[in-house]
Amino acid sequence: MSINPFKSRYFKYFLQALKGSHGDFTEGSVRKAIFMLSIPMILEMMMESVFAVVDIAYVSKVSVNAVATIGLTESVITLLYAVAIGLSMAATAVVARRIGEKDVTGARIAAVQAIILGSVVAITVGIFGYIYAKDILQLMGGEQDLIEEGYGYTQWLIGGNITIMLLFLINAIFRGAGDASVAMWVLVLSNGLNIILDPIFIFGWGPIPEFGVKGAAIATNIGRGTAVLVQLAILFLGWSRIKVTLRNWVLDLKVMWNLVRVSLGGIAQFLIGTSSWVFLMRLMSEFGSEVLAGYTIAIRVMMFTLMPSWGMSNAAATLVGQNLGAGKPERAETSVWKTGKYNAWFMGLVSIGYLIFAPTILGWFNDVPAVVENGALCLRVIAAGYIFYAYGMVVTQAFNGSGDTRTPTRINLVAFWLFQLPFAYFAAKVLDYGPIGVFLAITLAEVLLTVLALLAFRKGKWKSFQV
Repeated sequence: MSINPFKSRYFKYFLQALKGSHGDFTEGSVRKAIFMLSIPMILEMMMESVFAVVDIAYVSKVSVNAVATIGLTESVITLLYAVAIGLSMAATAVVARRIGEKDVTGARIAAVQAIILGSVVAITVGIFGYIYAKDILQLMGGEQDLIEEGYGYTQWLIGGNITIMLLFLINAIFRGAGDASVAMWVLVLSNGLNIILDPIFIFGWGPIPEFGVKGAAIATNIGRGTAVLVQLAILFLGWSRIKVTLRNWVLDLKVMWNLVRVSLGGIAQFLIGTSSWVFLMRLMSEFGSEVLAGYTIAIRVMMFTLMPSWGMSNAAATLVGQNLGAGKPERAETSVWKTGKYNAWFMGLVSIGYLIFAPTILGWFNDVPAVVENGALCLRVIAAGYIFYAYGMVVTQAFNGSGDTRTPTRINLVAFWLFQLPFAYFAAKVLDYGPIGVFLAITLAEVLLTVLALLAFRKGKWKSFQV
């Protein structure tokens, strides 16, 4: 007897997840809760990764310097991402906890304070980045011809970073409230516009001149800025669980300090990881633009698979926060172990694909032999640790969802600063392994992070963390 997949209960759950479910994720089947939250979060992150791949494909047609410019600029702007993600973790944790406690008013107040904080940080960083764009590229080791060709990209991307900050932050608020489908559709709009506008501004079309690599940043600002306006409209119109009115836009120092307190651990956690990333990018730049371009393309390709995994991890964070708020720590723990298992299966299959088809995949984006060779090597070495990383990212997000951002911070400190950076330099420069020394450092650090995170998670102290 054949089964019609369009009549199965999971297909119905899938459609329900896309439309948006306001169900109570602290009750009923844990597997269903993971499914209902993961589907829109996975699709949201996949859309982000699709844009990252399409973006680098367009820019690859400009020049090798253009690709390298993106790599250098994004290695710096990841420091801003650290702040954005840290604030987002705090927003998700606090909003999820208030929703679990059935305190919608408290969730609304927390959302407003998070947006105010993020805006202040973004505007400050944007002014600095726009003025000192050339100095930033020079500091990162960019050659003079690269700086002259690419500084406009750096100006636009860092100068307009408020669109990136608020897109991160408001979507984190939606996810914490359990409105994962709202976050997904907003990102579909943002990245859909980016994909359409990218070739128009990069290569020129009609009255729009050819901007080159700078056009990619212009398209990003327009696409994400439009999405932020839609997010604010959703908040004001009450199309999610959280409705914000003009009366809510006032400072609440007590709530803001609680967000700052929780976010400090998250910011420190990602500053450790991203500053390590900046060091690795600086180290890679010493091997030439072709090696750097191959590394940049490989990282963008890997984002295509890491983003869906982050989607599942974000689902675990929401479930942990809401179930702790509802006084159900054991249900929160069960959610984490099940999500980790599903993520490991997914990442295991992806790693096999990268190990077999890495050169072919790199060849889709660039045909320079040195770029393909180094990019393929990067894909294969890092993919070898994917199954470990699958559990590591889920457990780390579980800590963050509980509000305990300090534990992952300590783990990142050990894995990245005390191990990854010294090992990368020693292997690449002292042992003269070159780029493969950096790739090995990335993989081994993620394995170490996962082992430490699992040991800490099993102790269970996160269950009693208060936010």
